[in-house]
Amino acid sequence: MLRLRRVVAGYGGSAVLQGVDLTCEPGSITCVVGPNGAGKSTVLRVVSGLLRVTEGEVTMGEETISSFPPDEILRRGVTQVPQSHALFPSMTVRENVLMGGFLIRRDKSLLASRMAAVEALVPLVAERSNDRAGNLSGGQRRMVEIARCLMLAPKVMLLDEPSLGLDPRSLAAVAELINRLHDDGVTVLLVEQNVRLGLGLATHGVVMEGGKVRLTGSAREVMDHPEIASLYLGGTRATTAGTTADPAARAHPPA
Repeated sequence: MLRLRRVVAGYGGSAVLQGVDLTCEPGSITCVVGPNGAGKSTVLRVVSGLLRVTEGEVTMGEETISSFPPDEILRRGVTQVPQSHALFPSMTVRENVLMGGFLIRRDKSLLASRMAAVEALVPLVAERSNDRAGNLSGGQRRMVEIARCLMLAPKVMLLDEPSLGLDPRSLAAVAELINRLHDDGVTVLLVEQNVRLGLGLATHGVVMEGGKVRLTGSAREVMDHPEIASLYLGGTRATTAGTTADPAARAHPPA
């Protein structure tokens, strides 16, 4: 579905991404973890077209999209929920969600059916329809941001730190929504500092450091890797069904 091949990109002539290879299989949830400054959010900006690559390419299916402007990438079904809250606080919840359907605004029937589908998936949109977005809690805002992206029935959704600043109850609600997107076949590329949450949701894991991919594998393989446990999980390795099979033999350093 989505692939980065040897991608180099950065800001002001400085390369943040240094030859990144990353693949998201159709319908998967791929979680990218790593320290601050590793280039995780830069990967999302490259995929969405907000940052141009200087070397390498990004492809969706058989089509190279890395030379496309953001609106063309959006039309091909790639939507992004940014790290910082991005709602219009003085507008209602419904108005904010409808903004996500800007590209289909002339097809009133399609717009209405998409809104109905989004309300079914995210009941908060209907429940708080006429409330100003600025009056919502942090978790509710995040749900509405995801709902807005769903108006385009995306093939790929990019999520940048969706857990940031959320309380445990809101975290659970956002995690449930991401799982429902996965059940509906949406491909999700997720950047997350909360490693337990991110890899717990994901089907695949990617570890970045210094603008490069250091480790890839299934989410369980990455979570079980001893270095990941030591750095991010307090030295406690995750287990599956009470076992601790050697992950070093299973996790895959990039070729």
